[in-house]
Amino acid sequence: MSETGTAPAVSPARPARGWRRIPTRYLVLTLIFVITSVNYADRSSLSITGSGVQAELGFSTVQLGYIFSAFSWAYVVGQLPGGILLDRYGARRIYGVSIALWTLVTFLISLVGLVTTPVLVTVTIIFGLRLLLGVFESPAFPANARIATTWFPTAERGRATAVFNSAQYFATAMFAPIMGWVTHSFGWRWVFVLLGVLGFVLAALWLRWMDVPARHRRVTAAELETIRSGGGLVHLDAPKSGDGAENVQQRAPLNRATFARIFSTRPLWGVYISQYAINALTYFFITWFPVYLVKGRGLSLLEVGFVAALPALCGFAGGLAGGFVSDAMLRRGWSLTAARKVPSVIGMLLATSIAVCSLTDSTALIVAIMTLAFFGKGIGSLGWAITTDIAPPQATSFVGSTMNAFGNAAGIVTPIVIGYTVQATGSFTIALWFVAGHALLALVGLAVMGTIRRIDFDP
Repeated sequence: MSETGTAPAVSPARPARGWRRIPTRYLVLTLIFVITSVNYADRSSLSITGSGVQAELGFSTVQLGYIFSAFSWAYVVGQLPGGILLDRYGARRIYGVSIALWTLVTFLISLVGLVTTPVLVTVTIIFGLRLLLGVFESPAFPANARIATTWFPTAERGRATAVFNSAQYFATAMFAPIMGWVTHSFGWRWVFVLLGVLGFVLAALWLRWMDVPARHRRVTAAELETIRSGGGLVHLDAPKSGDGAENVQQRAPLNRATFARIFSTRPLWGVYISQYAINALTYFFITWFPVYLVKGRGLSLLEVGFVAALPALCGFAGGLAGGFVSDAMLRRGWSLTAARKVPSVIGMLLATSIAVCSLTDSTALIVAIMTLAFFGKGIGSLGWAITTDIAPPQATSFVGSTMNAFGNAAGIVTPIVIGYTVQATGSFTIALWFVAGHALLALVGLAVMGTIRRIDFDP
């Protein structure tokens, strides 16, 4: 892909060694996978420690519910400002500051209640900290997508986005047992202390080691050419070079005209619709699925703890499979549109199987169907890959943030709609059809986006 502007000087390739050198872009991907896993651990930490927090600080169930909701509202609102900052200042600086700030907020929760205050004051403090957590974490996924656009050629971008997107499932399987054990053995405060220490280490590592491909001291000339010739925007976040030249096209400030074109471009609306629908499936599994197993199927809480982990693990496997299959199709000569849409369509069709659960009374069969549906949801979750493929260079992070805002709006709508539906009908039948319908809505979004190719707003 051609780029405007003068590229910064590239360090000469280092001498070949006797062992096979790991490409730097894979180390970058490993780092953002770890950061994203910790990101999800931070946002879910209060869910794991909630009973201990409630018991010690005297919160009511309603007050705890409001605290839980604070993150999602702030996270959605923070998407667009976060995207604008990423496009203006680049991923390295904004992501590094974001990690440090959300880590600080997480750590501060460990100090709440050490000085005796009225319950309402304590609730307000934690509610405010959760709001800040949502704001500070809002640039994370758009930054991941921007990094994938910068560091990976198109033929590898599906697996790259699948890896960092699958961190949300990995975090549940990895950190939930650890946080539960720490809470049980040492108290809930130590969960936030440990997450704080881990986050500050990652922030320091990111700011010290990370750079754009064209300037990174570890990138060889051969790897840089592989990324650049394959469609990676290697100078996307490059600062001015020594002679004052820079990539003006890709770092140009956003303006009203660009905003208007973004929100009037049909392929982008296809992405927004699909991501909203896919996230509706996600939020069903992380909110109402355990309740469904208890109230709808009569499982005990102990059984639910094991059963609820199955969809997360299968979603992790499906997420990786979708990205790797998509890139394999590209390498075998399939068009970019086919390589991204075929796995997405197959995955969403599998996800519609949730509706079948209303036709059987077998708990084992229902769990198997739900696991299959979440595996399909993982396969079809290529929204971030598609976003990195089509977002205009002038607004890669703004488009990613907009997509993430639409997607996470499902976290507000889906739990509320299901709650009212179950209360009105006394069963989960209509709720299951509601969720399955979103898999079909995702297919509509795929149709709306049309041919997948890079959008460029320049004349």
